[in-house]
Amino acid sequence: MHEMSLLAWCVCAIAILITGISKSAFGGALGGVGVPLMTLFLSPRLVVAVLLPILCVMDVFGVKAYWKKWSVAELKVILPGGIVGIVLGAFAMGVFSDKHIKGMIGVIAVVFMLDRMFQLRQRLRWHHQPGKLFARVCAMVSGVTSTVAHAGGPPILVYLMAKDLAKEQFVATTAVFFTVVNAGKLVPYLALGFFTVDSLQIAACLAIFAPLGGWMGLHVLRVIPERYFYSLATALLGISGMKLIYDAL
Repeated sequence: MHEMSLLAWCVCAIAILITGISKSAFGGALGGVGVPLMTLFLSPRLVVAVLLPILCVMDVFGVKAYWKKWSVAELKVILPGGIVGIVLGAFAMGVFSDKHIKGMIGVIAVVFMLDRMFQLRQRLRWHHQPGKLFARVCAMVSGVTSTVAHAGGPPILVYLMAKDLAKEQFVATTAVFFTVVNAGKLVPYLALGFFTVDSLQIAACLAIFAPLGGWMGLHVLRVIPERYFYSLATALLGISGMKLIYDAL
């Protein structure tokens, strides 16, 4: 197995926990923290390969929990854009070096940190419902950031937050969207040779922290102030992103 220090294992475990908590308690709002944290110790390609099978398993449970509550009409609009984004993201992962990918992940992390700090998405004031072109652009960007850094949440939420969807329908629609996107990423990851014995072994060792994070999201956070946990995750995202940009430069 790929040699990792105790610190690396601890940070990777924390990254998986945060991802699981995000899925169950925040609807994926904290997604994207895992990859920048883990990339501090592992190569970007190894990190995304380790995380993808774990995310796919999480997706199955998410879709099951909101079965048939999604908006078919919205999925028909956004899924094609998400698939195009996967292709573009895979092209970037296949062409650029690890150093450049680190920089890309770092930039994505810092941008998403700024979005959360200054509530950029919430500041949008829609005078009319966004159209299909805007929806497909958001979905495409989401596909790209999801492929590169498993951080596709914010771009697609820019569009879906502007739609008049019931809460359960909103969560169910995002769950199906990312189930399809994550499943779609399996093809280019396989073609690019990301999945190795090392990546699968590391994923197997870290997989236990995914359901534990989900359990924590459902139960432990009932007694922990949400804003404190949210602030901590945002800080981790920004710090790790800036470190990756520094390394890339």
